Amino acid sequence: MKTTKLVSTCDIKDCPTIYATDRGTLLVQGATPTDHGLRIPAHETLVEIPRELLQKTIREKLI
Repeated sequence: MKTTKLVSTCDIKDCPTIYATDRGTLLVQGATPTDHGLRIPAHETLVEIPRELLQKTIREKLI
């Protein structure tokens, strides 16, 4: 899989980030919350990202 960084909330390596893939999908980097109380299947996960990351992605017309 090839990835391209679309947008991040900072210039440091370990910040919430959205990547595009050559598969026509998006990868989202963020924190893994543990206090959500939801039932998530074993093959899935939740990622928490700042709202500003999605707003910046839309504002910059990256998706």
